[in-house]
Amino acid sequence: MRRLKVLISAYACNPLATEASYPGEAILGWNLVKQISKRHDIWVFTRVYNRDAIEEEINKGNISNANFIYVDFPRPFSLLLKNFIGFRLYYLFWQMKTYFVAKQLQARLKFDLFHQITFNNDWMPSFIGAFLNLPFIWGPVGGGQKTPPSLLIELGLKGFIDEIIRENGQSFWRHNPLRNRCVKRASAILVCNKDTRRKLSCPDKKIHFFPVNGILPEDLIPEEELSSLVGETLLRNDFSVIYAGRLDPIKGLGLAVEAFALFIKKYPDSRFEIIGEGAEELRLRKLAYMLGVESKIDFISWLSRKELFARIRRADTFLFPSFRDGGGAVVVEAMASAKPVICLDTAGPAFHIRDEWGIKIAPKNSLYVIQEIEKSLEKLYLDKDLRIRMGWAGRKRAEEFYLWDKLGERLQEIYEEVL
Repeated sequence: MRRLKVLISAYACNPLATEASYPGEAILGWNLVKQISKRHDIWVFTRVYNRDAIEEEINKGNISNANFIYVDFPRPFSLLLKNFIGFRLYYLFWQMKTYFVAKQLQARLKFDLFHQITFNNDWMPSFIGAFLNLPFIWGPVGGGQKTPPSLLIELGLKGFIDEIIRENGQSFWRHNPLRNRCVKRASAILVCNKDTRRKLSCPDKKIHFFPVNGILPEDLIPEEELSSLVGETLLRNDFSVIYAGRLDPIKGLGLAVEAFALFIKKYPDSRFEIIGEGAEELRLRKLAYMLGVESKIDFISWLSRKELFARIRRADTFLFPSFRDGGGAVVVEAMASAKPVICLDTAGPAFHIRDEWGIKIAPKNSLYVIQEIEKSLEKLYLDKDLRIRMGWAGRKRAEEFYLWDKLGERLQEIYEEVL
């Protein structure tokens, strides 16, 4: 395929992936931009906030064939970024502004393709995609996932109200003519979970399942290190469970703590590490105390990426009972670390996990989830060989499917199909 001129919108695109850069989206944006630049000449719209980190990478020679166009509004507009609704308005205005710049660039440069990479939800339209007369690739797109109704009670009153507002707001946007124009105009829509696919009324031939999460080669546990850890596993009698991520109600950690409290009664040589920070921490600590398992659960603040991977690799299983993660990057990282994953059969984690390398639990109701987490932990505790087989299978899947270079190759195939 000849080198194309590709116009890209990547509001979040930052190699450092700081909290202010929206880290999950920033990692996705930066790595896909790098992959596309290996094969094509690209022009990328992104935030001014990302400029310093991007320019440093350019100066180091870590990316080429890439032109970055930094778009933002005067400082007073930044007040909109203080809350969820304000941010969505800001992003809408940002897209409008980039459209007019894109129109001028198109008149001069004659692009072959437009690709909107970040931010993408199935209910949030792309102005450039809707109106610029170019083949349009949209995604990876999420947003269709929602908390299972049977588990809404776990969010508390405020969380329940927030979810209702969220779902009604999304429903409004899904009936917006601009959003539906995007769905109609898109030559290909990259979708990161089945929940989102169900929200898109379009032919299957437009849809390409494509993750929002990828890994670097150094994220894969080396085979020699894995062999050593397997040997240690066979000799040890203790058992370690780990979670990493935000401590928010939608992560389902209350159910995880209750399940672990049941499990620990049978297998007291076990521990549960909860890594992360968030509004749920105090409630979870109180719950652990009430259940009498506070001495068996370690709450650990955010760690560096290197330290996090080291802890995951030393654990026996990764527990991620999130209700509605669109992607779930840490699930892929656990697979790359050769750890069997226990998750709910919803959204992104359900997309990543198969029976060969994990256990998915139907989100029927709170009691059912607690009981099934306990059973899953017991199953893995009692069968070391199963843990080892699942770990190897997950690592193989991560290497074959989730390396950014592999995702770049898949994206190139989609470009060829579209053109």
